[in-house]
Amino acid sequence: MKKNVHPKYYSNAKIICACGNIIETGSTVSEMKVEICGACHPFYTGKKKLLDTTGRVERFKQITEKFKQKKATLTEKKSRSKKPKAETKKVVSKKKKKK
Repeated sequence: MKKNVHPKYYSNAKIICACGNIIETGSTVSEMKVEICGACHPFYTGKKKLLDTTGRVERFKQITEKFKQKKATLTEKKSRSKKPKAETKKVVSKKKKKK
């Protein structure tokens, strides 16, 4: 390795979380402060909650339910109205050209 090119490596660097958890690891920075870590993250602790403050999930469910109902009524109407149509012949008229 070239000298004075690479940053200094700290083998006992500390990562300090807002919850108070301290993780010791190796890094080029001696100390880092983070807001969330594996000890306090909801995904890893099992306390995951769905926050839906604007009601978007319920609104989406209502819209999809309305769409399903509308689709069912349309298919029902189509199945009722399907009757065989009488065959009609198209008459093609041939006009004579005047000379």
